[in-house]
Amino acid sequence: MTTTFITGANKGLGHETARRLVALGHTVIMGARDPERGAEAAAALGARFVRIDVTDDTSVAAAAADVAANEGAIDVLINNAGVSGPHSDPANLTGADALRVFDVNVFGVVRVTAAFLPLLRRSPDPVIVNVSSGMGSFAATHDPSRVESSVILPLYTASKAAVTMLTTQYAKALKDIRVNAADPGYTATDLNAHSGPQTVTEGTDAIVRLATEGPGAGTGRFVDRSGPLDW
Repeated sequence: MTTTFITGANKGLGHETARRLVALGHTVIMGARDPERGAEAAAALGARFVRIDVTDDTSVAAAAADVAANEGAIDVLINNAGVSGPHSDPANLTGADALRVFDVNVFGVVRVTAAFLPLLRRSPDPVIVNVSSGMGSFAATHDPSRVESSVILPLYTASKAAVTMLTTQYAKALKDIRVNAADPGYTATDLNAHSGPQTVTEGTDAIVRLATEGPGAGTGRFVDRSGPLDW
C-alpha cells in the first residue's frame, strides 16, 4: 500500500490528485490550512486530513509528527500548495508581495520537504512530486506559440521557476529519492478564476503519473501531461 501526503489538498489540483490516488489504492493524507474544509474534503474522499500551513515551521513540524505517529512513513510527498499572487501592474509590486508568494510556493516546498524527509526515507521507493508550472519555464514563456508567453505575472512565474530549480537540486542531492516537477498546464482552478481550458482531471495527469511510476522511472525531470518539458 502506497502512502501519499499532499499539501493544499482541500480543493483544485490537490483535491483531484487525492481523489485519483485514493481510487488507485493509495492511502492518502490530505494536508490543508483550513481545518474545516480540509476535514470535510478528506472525509468525502475516504482520505485522512492533517492540518498544515506550509508558511509556518511549527505547523509543518506538527503535521510531520502527526503522520509519523499515525502512518509511520510515507512513500510519496506531493508539494502542491500554491498561490498566484497579485495580478497587477508590475510597477506596483512590493517586497512584501514577493515574500507572500515565495513563502507559500517556494519556502513552503523547502519546509515541507525537510520535515518529511525522515518519513520518506522509511519507504523502499520514496518519491517527491513538486507541482511547478509551465509559467516558470524559460522556454515556454519565450515561445510565442504557447499561452505562457502572453501572461505577465512576475511573482508567480518567478516562484515556479524557483520550484523547478529546487527540484533539480534536490534530485541531484537526494540520491535515494526520486524528485520530479509537474506542470499541470492551464487548468480551470481558483488560482486563475477557472479560466483554464483544461479540467482538473487533465491538470492532474502529470502529477498522478509521477506519483505512481515504478522504481527506476527517473529523477530530476520536468513534465506535463504530454511528456518532458524544456526548462
